[in-house]
Amino acid sequence: MTLKLYELVGAGDVRFSPYCWRTRMALAHKRLAADFIPCKFTDKELIAFSGQTKVPVLVDGDDVISDSWAIACHLEDKYPERPSLFGAGCGRGLAKFFNSWVDNEVNAKLIRMVVMDVYDSVHPDDRDYFRSTREARFGSRLERVQAERPVYMERLQQVLDSVRSLLEGQPYLCGESPAYADYVLFGTLQWIRCVSALEVLDAADPLYSWRERLLDAFGAMARQHRRL
Repeated sequence: MTLKLYELVGAGDVRFSPYCWRTRMALAHKRLAADFIPCKFTDKELIAFSGQTKVPVLVDGDDVISDSWAIACHLEDKYPERPSLFGAGCGRGLAKFFNSWVDNEVNAKLIRMVVMDVYDSVHPDDRDYFRSTREARFGSRLERVQAERPVYMERLQQVLDSVRSLLEGQPYLCGESPAYADYVLFGTLQWIRCVSALEVLDAADPLYSWRERLLDAFGAMARQHRRL
């Protein structure tokens, strides 16, 4: 039975959710085919069967799983004969820590740098919803939030330095080949690539080379998706 992944879609069919990209890469890593079903921010009824309101949502037979981390664990546990997302031993725990670290330290800074770019990229039906919910979250107009981009760019680069130091000695965060921790951070950088002209990495950055390798992974699946 083919799996189904409900994922966020924006204007021009752009798929830009960092969390959905984590799941896309995890499915490719596990060599599992899926039907990708577009879901706008305001398409809450489309995923109401999952008992919550956010994507990604994976349907795997009788199993319905939401949240990218829970989906990764489901794929690892249900398909142990396929390439592992976490490796042996403490790999899953370390990946969970890194997952939380990226959410709290990287994504929280990046959204402030590109929030107007995201607004411009969401489906037209979603723009009122996106503006009202995000302005309530930030307590400010979106334009004012993104105007602080230089401040958050400096903070972001400082946060990413720890990842750069690791990639100076190996091609992927997980070693000689990529695994789930790689897909977590890649999803974030792919999100920016799909919604904004902002480049947070320069060509000399080891993170840039790492991202290029992942853009080419799985038949360059991710490279075809970018900002229109």
